[in-house]
Amino acid sequence: MNPQVLGIFWPFGVFMIMLSVIGIYCMLLTYNLVRVLIGLELLIKAATLLVLTVGYCNGHIAQAQALVVTFIVIEVVVMTVAVGVVLGIRSHNGSLDVRKIRNLKG
Repeated sequence: MNPQVLGIFWPFGVFMIMLSVIGIYCMLLTYNLVRVLIGLELLIKAATLLVLTVGYCNGHIAQAQALVVTFIVIEVVVMTVAVGVVLGIRSHNGSLDVRKIRNLKG
């Protein structure tokens, strides 16, 4: 790899790793469903940044941008459905606590 490309890549790499760790932390170590959705959003943003960075380093920035636009459309659909499910759970249970979801039957 070109040293100039590596100079550009490493700050984004560190930021992607930080976003991934924070996203995994939010998804695994919390009991609030809104925080779980925020963690999922952070993981998707880290993957988007990874695709853009790798596309830039390889010289295929147009393909990377097209893939990122597709990711964004899919992300909006997934988040819309997830928020609908969370609101349904909130109206049924009266809270967003994950531990209370286990009480659902049916």
